[in-house]
Formats: sequence, C-alpha cells, structure tokens
Amino acid sequence: HGLGRLKPIYCDRMDKGILWANKPVEILKETETTALVDGNLGLGLYIGPQCMKMAIEKAKKYGVGFVAAKNSTHYGIAGYYSSMAAEAGCVGLTGTNARPSIAPTFGVEPMLGTNPLCFGIPSDDDFPFVIDCATSVNQRGKIEKYARDGVDTPRGAVIDNDGIERTDTEGILRDMVLGKCALTPVGGAGDKMGGYKGYGWATVVELLSVAFQSGPYGDDICGIDRATGKPKPMPLGHFFLAINIESLCPLETFKKNTGSLLQSLRASKKSPKGPGRIWTAGELENDQRVARTAQGGMKVPKVLQQNIIDLRKSRPGLKDKYAKLPFE
Repeated sequence: HGLGRLKPIYCDRMDKGILWANKPVEILKETETTALVDGNLGLGLYIGPQCMKMAIEKAKKYGVGFVAAKNSTHYGIAGYYSSMAAEAGCVGLTGTNARPSIAPTFGVEPMLGTNPLCFGIPSDDDFPFVIDCATSVNQRGKIEKYARDGVDTPRGAVIDNDGIERTDTEGILRDMVLGKCALTPVGGAGDKMGGYKGYGWATVVELLSVAFQSGPYGDDICGIDRATGKPKPMPLGHFFLAINIESLCPLETFKKNTGSLLQSLRASKKSPKGPGRIWTAGELENDQRVARTAQGGMKVPKVLQQNIIDLRKSRPGLKDKYAKLPFE
C-alpha cells in the first residue's frame, strides 16, 4: 500500500483509462442505518473514506451504520477505515474483494481476491486494536516486495496449475497475471493446516463485496481481457460497518475493558525461543509510526524513489511543485 501502489495501481491505471480520479460518488439506496453507494470506477481512496464517514454518522445517530459500495477501485489500507471508526468511538469493520488471486482449498485456479477482513476496536492504550489481514498466506504486494528485495517467496504461499508450491518470485508474478498460479488461503494449500478456514473467510468477504452490490467477481475483475491481453476496469465492492459503543455502554468503560484484556495478553508468559515480547494487533504498527515520526519520516526504497521521479517527469506542474524531493 502507500507509495508502493502510487504509480502501478493508481497513476498507471488512470493512464490506461481503467480508473478515473474525478468520478462522482452516488447514493443508490439509503435508509437510516444503511446505504448502497456507486463509486463509478472512481478512486477507491476517495470512495472509501466517504463510505466509512457515512457509516459512522449513521451509527452515532441510530447505533449502527452499514454501507456497501459497488463500482469502486483499490481502496488502499483497510485498517485506515476501521481506525476511522475506532477514533470516532465506534467498533469498525470493513472488507473488500480484489482481483482473483486465491485458489479454493483443493483447487489451483485463482478464484477469490486476497480479500482483507479488518476490525478496529477502541482501547485505553495509546492505540486502538486494529487487525487488518489478507485472507491469503501472502498478498500480491508482499510478493512484489520480495521481487524488489531480490529474494524467493516462502514455500507454501503460492501454488501453480500443476499443484506445485512455487518459490520463484519473478516467475510467480508473471504467472499470476496469466492465471497460471494462485495464492494459497490462510492455512495453506489443502486441509492439513486448516487452509479451508482461510478459504471460508475469503469467501465471506467476496460475498459481502458482491451480493449486496450485484457486483462482478472472478475474471470480470482481473483487470486483463484474457482474449486480447489489454487492461480493463476492475469494479470492486467494499463494505463498511460502524457500531456506536455509547449505544451499549459508556465508551470509557469499553476502552478500559478492551485495554485490560489486551494488556493481559501482552503480559502473558513468553516463549523462551521468541523475541521476549508479545504484541497485540495494531501495537507493532504504532511502534513503527512513533519511530518513523521521531526520525522525520520513512525510508523509501530505490525502486519507489525512481517511481516518484518518473511521475514527477510525466505529470504537468509536478517538476515545479516538487523541484527537490526529500530523498534527493
């Protein structure tokens, strides 16, 4: 996400005419507690915040708010939306489908997206509990990072049409575009390590991203016309749920109860073979945020630095606006 997606997912897709940055967000149907929204293939990074904001507003008034979106595009970090809800004193839930990457248990064909399911829960810690995970062992972005780092993909994360677990990162990325290999669900291929659980959760997210919206799935959101090889739009579905905590109990009581449980997990007995610390979801990210803020920002890999430089050259006005980038 973030800088790694700026050029290939957003700018390049705009250039290819399969994503539009200036499309309106339309409300197709609305009740006091629900809404169905059409993003018109606009920028998911704009559509997503509008939807969660609407869900939170409904929750604050009626206790619960649920918004489903259709015809959206890649909406970035799912945890951003659940964090919006948590910061507003709500429990937040969001999910999205994506181009088909995961093979069903005992299958090899990519049928489901990496389909994150994300919760955000307020706590009296310095950070909320936010769990934002793909329903695959690894997501495509992690494999792209392996490629940038020049390392193999761990065995068990990818399976090809012959049922072989692949580790050749560059070959995996090529074959994923061609539909010749697939990611495995959380738990891995087969059922020995519970792969059917990840497969089931990936299916739940796909259903909630498609069924309300009458949205496409499978090859219809792969981004490539299989016959011609040309790029095509990827109309994605999302869902956003906010539950107002004050409708059930005082917010401070809820946060104290949440923090007490999380702190007990972190204080529990450590493995003698581990790092000597136990984290809860959202804590490691908060640690990194604090550290990077203290050092004045994050490190940008050379490949992404070049992406930004190329964008500056190709976009009118950017060279004057950003004559010198922080890493130059």
